[in-house]
Amino acid sequence: MKVLLDTNVILDVALERQPFFDDSETIISLVEQGLIEGYICASSFGDLYYIIRKAKGRDLALEFLREIVTLCQVATVDSNVINMALTINFRDFEDTIKYSTAALNNFDVIVTRNSSDFPVTTPRILTLQQLIQELTNSE
Repeated sequence: MKVLLDTNVILDVALERQPFFDDSETIISLVEQGLIEGYICASSFGDLYYIIRKAKGRDLALEFLREIVTLCQVATVDSNVINMALTINFRDFEDTIKYSTAALNNFDVIVTRNSSDFPVTTPRILTLQQLIQELTNSE
């Protein structure tokens, strides 16, 4: 299963944000175990670095990002993604870019804490708990 991880999932792990840390860490663990293919939008890395650096400093931000790219694949954001995003009207343009990336790359799921940010049905939009439950029940 090809899963695009929303930026908030990565930040929850990096910053150990409660009460979201455990579910987000479980998702990363599922990627580590090879139960899902985890992807992060290339466009998310600037935000990730900026937010993690502000909270934990430059060195820890870079160390975390180096680790996460060994686990997750980076989903390309190219002119096709941007052109598609420019034709869609979500509240948050960053979410539109993530959606367009997932749609053009035929990802199965976008996993997020805020499913209402993605008012679409394809690909499927799941919360962390929904994805964990789906994978746990299928074993």
